[in-house]
Amino acid sequence: MRITIYHNPNCGTSRTVLGMLRERGLDPEVVEYLKTPPGRVVLRDLLSKMRMTPRELLRRRGTPFDELGLDNPDLSDDALLDALEAHPILMERPIVVAPGGARVCRPADRLLEILPA
Repeated sequence: MRITIYHNPNCGTSRTVLGMLRERGLDPEVVEYLKTPPGRVVLRDLLSKMRMTPRELLRRRGTPFDELGLDNPDLSDDALLDALEAHPILMERPIVVAPGGARVCRPADRLLEILPA
């Protein structure tokens, strides 16, 4: 079973989700997205799998969200993707891709929605 987690080791929720995966005997591919940011193609694929818009993926707390004026409703999806590419810290986390789909696993129990029973 192939599972990928877009992980921030400084995030408690992200560490919890990674621990939940490992407790189930799963060995996910761990992508530390702050060190290896997903490009536009990967971001679009993740958004499609999660049925989310770029705006819904944005994280405000602890990011340059306000400084970049990302609350402007006139910003296009492309402009928001530009911001996510330039500042991966803006991406809500953790994101897990599993056989059952992809989710932002916040809260951590959302992981259970995409793992086999």
